[in-house]
Amino acid sequence: MIRSLIQFTKNGQRGVAALNAQTQPLVLQGVETTLHLARQALSAGLPIAVLAENSLGTPIDLNAVTLLTPIDHPDASHLIVSGTGLTHLGSAEGRDKMHKAASSGESLTDSMRMFLMGQEGGKPAAGFVGVQPEWFYKGDGSILLASEASFAMPAFAEDGSEEPEMAGVYLIGDDGMPVRLGFCMGNEFSDHVTERGNYLWLAHSKLRQAALAPELRLGELPEDVRGISRILRDGTVVWEKPFLSGEANMSHSIANLEHHHFKNNLFRRPGDLHVHFFGTATLSFSDGLRTQEGDVFEIECDAFVLPLRNSLRRAGDEGLISVKQL
Repeated sequence: MIRSLIQFTKNGQRGVAALNAQTQPLVLQGVETTLHLARQALSAGLPIAVLAENSLGTPIDLNAVTLLTPIDHPDASHLIVSGTGLTHLGSAEGRDKMHKAASSGESLTDSMRMFLMGQEGGKPAAGFVGVQPEWFYKGDGSILLASEASFAMPAFAEDGSEEPEMAGVYLIGDDGMPVRLGFCMGNEFSDHVTERGNYLWLAHSKLRQAALAPELRLGELPEDVRGISRILRDGTVVWEKPFLSGEANMSHSIANLEHHHFKNNLFRRPGDLHVHFFGTATLSFSDGLRTQEGDVFEIECDAFVLPLRNSLRRAGDEGLISVKQL
């Protein structure tokens, strides 16, 4: 059975390959993009994995192609990237450290209160609505990077650090209802120094690029996902830590996170794609590491075959953005 889909280019031509744990990837015949396959599956009323199985072709060497993000849209404005925070067991600890100084002597920060609300009401019984999580907008499809690409930390950024996360990938049908295509592993790259300055700057800190590993995992995400996040500097590992994800390690159910995103009809526009990050509890910033230009982020986990690897650079200074009256 097909476990995941991979988008690639070879000799200027796009394609999609199917991957499982046992065999070499196989090219899908007549399929140029994952979005095209998803639209066909939705129109036919079939699971995307079934349509992919019916299109299996010849083997392909992934070392001989350029791997792309697992999903994209020809018009980047029709792919919305968003996320949730404080959703994983232990995720409040790092955030609480950042905001404790700004809590005006209160015993609990807003972050800790939000986390505790999720612990109490983030996994409602089937058919019921749970407590809403923290939510943020990250950008459109233009911010998504493939593995091996470099994060461009803006000149005005105070920090650029990794966040190893799982993300859901969704397509909005013609009836305005979302369907989940699968899951991917990502680096929800953020500016934690800006966020630490004032929790109301969270929105600013999230307007950064994000990277996705090559695989779109079909079907459900395993209950218990275990991975490793590391940072290399001049070829040497300067920080490494295991991370946990999947609902067994979360204070919210995925269904609850999905409801509170898609309850907004703005996010149910037919034809749009969504990449929605589910959060993490593991950050190098929480351990006191400050990233530098040239650092390399590596993320791998047991739910995916291929790792995610991206380097860090600082973009040029665009100076003051001055608005003219028309």
